[in-house]
Parts: sequence; structure tokens; C-alpha cells
Amino acid sequence: MAPVGGGPRPGGGGVLAVLYSFPFALGSPGIGFTAWNQANELVRAGVDVHIVAGSVEKPIEGAASVRTTLTVRGRRVPHRAIGRDRAMRIHDVVTAGLVGRLLDGGADDVVHAWPLASARTLRAARRRGIPGVREVPNTHTAHAYEVVAREYASLGLEPRRGESHTVNARRLATEESEYAAAAGMLVPSEAVAVSFLDRGFDDSRLLRHRYGCTVAAPPARDSGGPFTGVFLGRGSPRKGLHTALQAWTASTAAATGRFLVYGLLDEDYAALLAPLLAHPSVEVRGVTSEPMRVLASADVLLLPTVEEGSALVTYEAQVAGCVPLVSTAAGAVIDEGVTGFTHDVGDVGTLTAQLDLLIARPDALAMMSRAAMARADELSWAAAIQATLAAYREAARLVRGSSHAAA
Repeated sequence: MAPVGGGPRPGGGGVLAVLYSFPFALGSPGIGFTAWNQANELVRAGVDVHIVAGSVEKPIEGAASVRTTLTVRGRRVPHRAIGRDRAMRIHDVVTAGLVGRLLDGGADDVVHAWPLASARTLRAARRRGIPGVREVPNTHTAHAYEVVAREYASLGLEPRRGESHTVNARRLATEESEYAAAAGMLVPSEAVAVSFLDRGFDDSRLLRHRYGCTVAAPPARDSGGPFTGVFLGRGSPRKGLHTALQAWTASTAAATGRFLVYGLLDEDYAALLAPLLAHPSVEVRGVTSEPMRVLASADVLLLPTVEEGSALVTYEAQVAGCVPLVSTAAGAVIDEGVTGFTHDVGDVGTLTAQLDLLIARPDALAMMSRAAMARADELSWAAAIQATLAAYREAARLVRGSSHAAA
């Protein structure tokens, strides 16, 4: 375990103290980016943040302390070098031992833990009467397994072995033990909340918060070109690219517009979609390192995802003025019909009609684009962390209530 910087905790004054546990590389692409932004905004909000991460790819200035559990002499130890299960266990054991050292059990202390390495840590928090909350970046894992497997089967494809959304009984058991150990689950969308309610969870334990995006001056919007739709994400059945392509090619947009597909395409899935991908209006662009530029060049984002937590690209699209046309499973924070449109999972007809409407009504498209950009501050990480802080307070209320009941 490698401690880095920090110094003693600023005491007193009702300053909220958070032990933030993330077992992967903090600041790396994907969930590492989400975790980094959360922790960074907590620090900026005046919170006393103790970070315990597998490793740190992007430092956070001002954290009360930083410890890494999967580094040796400053070098990251890859999970594959010791096995992911062992790496997660090491992180959880080390973090659980730090709960009592980094937090004094005061009324404003919280443990915020991420999946796969938090059951011991959350139980340690519970023993000390500290609210322990568990991040839920996707739907209930059993739900995710079911709907993703069903989508693969409907397409005649086999789920990819080793993928995070392919059935894994051991992983499910790990996550269910974390659900049980947490005082509450941080759910970023109603789609996530419903997946837990459907499995009998008490709504009071589902703590609503949300994610955000980096708000900076977006690239200038590309006006004057053809009507442009964009798909930006992993090209897999889970993300619903097949639904997007079916709707696009059935719409009037396909006659004069263009649909740009960005992201890594699974080989078997791409082969299945080959006739749709070969449509003259469709362009497969591969992976991009400039998502905001891509979104600023497009009129609409198509994300008919089958299962999701709360896709960050839906936040970024609005900031860039790209109108989201997304499934209800995408967890998008939009004002229906004002800053974007939703459709039920797999509803090609509704998505097609939305495309037809916007290509026929450029005035409506322009109005929605402006409305989306106007709410950029509401979609920022700084705004999002206020919802997370409110969730912490609710978790503390739950713990106090259960303590009183036990007494």
C-alpha cells in the first residue's frame, strides 16, 4: 500500500469526510473517468476526501490523503498479473482496514465504494456506524445479464466470454454481497432504480444521484452540412446499434443525411450488421479521441441502448448541442421533447418517427439544440456532486434511523 501526500485530516467544523474507494485506475478511461470527476468535485466542494484507489492515473489536487493498493514502488500492478479476483480482494481488505484509521465515525463521515471490491469495506463501515454507500454504475447485475443475453439471443449471436455483462455466477454473488452490505446504493437513473425495485429492494435504500460532464466551450457547431446522426460507443448488441441502423435506414434522413458510427465494433456483430452498415448514408468511422468534436458536428445522437446506468455521452451531446434520441434504458437526463427524445428499448418505429420529425422540422431541431446547450451548467460534474452529497445525507439518516430502531 502506497500513501501519497495529504497530511492530517482537517478536523471539526462539520466538514464532511469521505473515504472514496475505487479498486481500478483512478482517472483512466471509462469508469475511472467517472470516479475521478466525482472525487475531484467532492474536493472542490470542500469535502475532506480520503482516496483509496488501485492506482492513480490522474492525480486529484487537494485530497486529504491518497493511498494506492495495487502499486509497488510507484508502479501499477496490472490486475492480470495477480488475477482480478485476487486484486479486488486485496483492495477490499486493505480499504476495510483503513475505515477506522481515516474516519472517526463522526456524524458527517461516509464511505463511498465502487463494485467488486467493497463488501468488507462496507461491513467495516457498518460496524462503526458509518454510512456506507455503493456506487451502482449499471442496472442490477442479474437484470443486466438477463436483458443482454436476451438481446444476443434475439440476434442469433453468442455472448462474448469474459465481458462484464455476460453471465458470471461468481461476479453476481460478489455484487449481491455488496448490495447487502451497503446502507444504500447510489443509483444514477430511474432505469437503474427500477431494476432493483423489481428484485424486491426497499426504495429507501436506492439513493438517487447522477453523473455529469465536463462543461467547457464546445467546438463550434457545424451548420450547413447534411442532416447528421451519430452513434458513439461500443458497437455491441447491448448498445443497440442494430436498432439505430434499422431506424435510420427506414427514415427519410437516410435519403439525404449521413449516419456516422464511432466506436469499436464487435466482429460477429459487425458481420451481422454488414447490410445495414453498407447503406450509402452510413459511415463507419472507428474509435475517436475527440468525442466533443464529433458531437458538435452532428444534429442528433442515436443511442438505443438495451442496458445502461446513465450514459455520459448523453450529457456531452446536450452540451455540444447534439439532440439525444435515446432509449429509456440510457439513463439520460433530458427534458422530453425539449432537449431530446426517448423511446422504449427496441422501438424502431418510434425512433424512426423522431428522425422523420426532426428532418422535416429544422426549426424544431434548432430549438431543441439551443435548449440542450442552454442547460450545460445543470449537466456539469459540479452540479452532479450536489445530488451525490444529498444522497450521502440520506444514507446518514438511514443509518441513524436503523441505529435508533436497534436501540
